[in-house]
Parts: sequence; structure tokens; C-alpha cells
Amino acid sequence: MSEAENFTRLMRGLKERAGLSYGALARRLHTSTSTLHRYCTGEALPAEFAVVDRFARACGATQGEAVDLHRAWLLADARRRAGAAAEPEPAPGPGPTPEPEPTVVVVPEPEPVVRRAWYRRRAAVVAAAGVTAGAVAVALLAAAGPEPGTPHAGGSAGPGAGSSAPSSPGAGSASAPAATGAPEATPPAGPAGPAGSAEPTGAAAPAPGPPSASPPGPAPGRVPAAPLKAAVRSHVWTAGCDHAYLAERDPGSVPPPPVEADAPAWASAQHAVHAGTQIVEVTLHGTGGGAVVLEDLEVRVAARRKPPAWNVYQMSQGCGGGLTPAAFAVNLDAPRPLARPVAGNDGGSTLPAPVFPLRVSAAKPVVLRVEAATTGCDCDWSLDLRWTGPSGSGTLRIDDGGRPLRTSAATGRPVYGYALEQGRWAR
Repeated sequence: MSEAENFTRLMRGLKERAGLSYGALARRLHTSTSTLHRYCTGEALPAEFAVVDRFARACGATQGEAVDLHRAWLLADARRRAGAAAEPEPAPGPGPTPEPEPTVVVVPEPEPVVRRAWYRRRAAVVAAAGVTAGAVAVALLAAAGPEPGTPHAGGSAGPGAGSSAPSSPGAGSASAPAATGAPEATPPAGPAGPAGSAEPTGAAAPAPGPPSASPPGPAPGRVPAAPLKAAVRSHVWTAGCDHAYLAERDPGSVPPPPVEADAPAWASAQHAVHAGTQIVEVTLHGTGGGAVVLEDLEVRVAARRKPPAWNVYQMSQGCGGGLTPAAFAVNLDAPRPLARPVAGNDGGSTLPAPVFPLRVSAAKPVVLRVEAATTGCDCDWSLDLRWTGPSGSGTLRIDDGGRPLRTSAATGRPVYGYALEQGRWAR
């Protein structure tokens, strides 16, 4: 028996012993009946253990039964992740091969020292070769003697020693646009020696050797690497079940709705777009010893188009919960959209709205939730997070794996929900 089959068997056993219907359990778990049915039949696996824990408590599981269910879910989830990493599942239905599931956005680390050492070794070799060639030429001219009427050569060792222009530094990553307040960097070493050296251009260059032991510093004009790592989830559903997508395909060629964890691959295969609203969650933590201050969150709308005349596919026929997380609300239809903090609610208790500045470190991560909405455009957008840390300050770009986030209005479009009993999409 596989790990997933064992987990499904335990879930069915608890449900049958409790004598509860799928509808009654779904209401207690704040999920849809169709999603719960897929869990208990082995068609899907919960993405988070919180759902499994609520299921066990709703069915009256003992402590030992809850531990067994937890262990079975861990094994099944590990097997699913290993299988997904080894061989990605092909896209269902007709159409072009789907793009791989977008990966999380990770802030680039500083440029590896090995690459800089290679550049310096190469520059030193070129300079040494130029000096050698110049020395040979001077020796030959000295042996042959100057031609009549020719002025005597000066101390120049030839173009190879001092005329080569240093290579420009590499372009900064798009994930970290312009920075301000960073400490001034030391100019890079030139072909014949360190910048600012008082040696004449004809002096012999040092022989190529091991990489410089000096600590790497940012090159002139380069952005200091953000001391942050970011994990971005761009397919977050309300209460884990409520969401809608726009897709051009007919209902007969669209597969059943996925669970939230499988939504990126499902949407990519259908070339679907977030319909009306999109929730993005960004988990940030520091990469160094000091704290980083998050100063502000800016919204960038790169493009506005007329919403496509596609079908709307609802992921659930209705669900909800008592928790409304605090978030930043974004109106993409505004001329200059802003990220406005909005308070949340947890069973009648107010959750304070997020307010900048926020402090983040390796030991104290921060989760930012952004809820964007539109009723009039098909928008490409992204977020710029301004930060200040020990190495300076800069901006971290938050998008969908290097591509803009995309949310489209869906007003007046045909809406379909999945009829579990009939096994098809219906209006």
C-alpha cells in the first residue's frame, strides 16, 4: 500500500466512524464538498497539515489516531514532492505543452568570488602578455637602431600594457533595482595594476597568481545585494478554496478544479488568468546577522489591456471561514494604485492592519499579504519593496518568477462551477 493510499484509508475510516456527511464535514473545515471528497477518495492530497488537523478534530479522533494521520500525511506529502521533482506531470487536455510551475522569487546573492577571481586572473594574463610583447618590440628596435629621421621612442611599452580599457561591471539583477545610500565602493583593478597606482604604464605587470584575498565589495554603480530572501505565492485562495480563473477553453476541455497547492500547474496548463482578484503572499527573512527594515511597498502597473472575453471557472461552489487575514489592498483600476493596509478579523477579534516600517531578520520572518482587484482591466503588475539594511538600501522586485503578475476583470463573463455529481463544468 502506498503512502497516499494509507493516508486516504485513515481519513475514510475516521469519517465513517464519525457518521458525518461530506457536506457537514466541509462546513466544519471551511472547504468545499468536492475538495473534501477528493481528499477521501485519494484524488488529491491536502497541501497543508492544518486541514488534516481540523479534519481529525471534527471526526473526534483520539490523540494516537491524530498522530497516525499526521505521520501518514507527512509520508504522502514527501512522496508527492519527490515525484513532482523527479518527473513533472504532463498537462492534461489538448493545447500546447504547459510551462513549468513558476518558482519562487529568490533575491540574488552577491556575485561569486570565483567569477571575480577569474576576471582578475584573465586581466593579469592579458596585461602580462602585452608587456612581454612590448618588451620584445623595444629590444628589436634597440638592436636594429632607429631609422634616419625617426624620433627616438619614449618609455612606452606598447598598447598592450596601458591602453586597454577596463571591462564595465555586469548589469544589476532586475530583482533589485536602484539602491540609495550604499557605501561608496572601491574602483575595480585595471589591467596593469590596482586603480590609483602610481606606477608608470610601462612597468611590468604582476604575474598571474591565486585570486586576491581581499574581501569582495560592490563595483561602482552596482546595487548591493539585498540581505533578504523572499518566497512568493501568487495563487493564494480565500480560505484555501475560494478563487476564480479566466480561461479561453470550452468547459468540455477543462479538467476538474485542483486543490490550492496544485493551482499554479493547473492554471499554467489552461493558460488561465486570475479573474477579478488575486492574492499574493510574500514570506521574507533576513540572510545576515543584522535586522533589515522594510520601509514601503509600491505598486507598478506595467500594462493595461481590455479584459479578454473568456469563461470564468470557479474553484469552489461556496466556502468560507471565520478568519480574514490583515493585508494590503490594491485597486488596480486606480490611476496610481497604492498598497493600502487593511485590518483583518478572526472570529470577531480584530487583526491590526500591517504598517510600515517593519523589521525582519533571519530569526524573525515577516509575511506580507497583498490582495489586488480589478473590474475594468487586464493588468500586468508587480511590487517594489523598499528596504534598508547594514549594507545600504535598495528595492526588491516582487513578481511571478521574473514575469509580471497578471489579474483580469471578469465582469459579464460566463461563470462555470464544477458539478461533482455529474463530473463536468456547468453554469
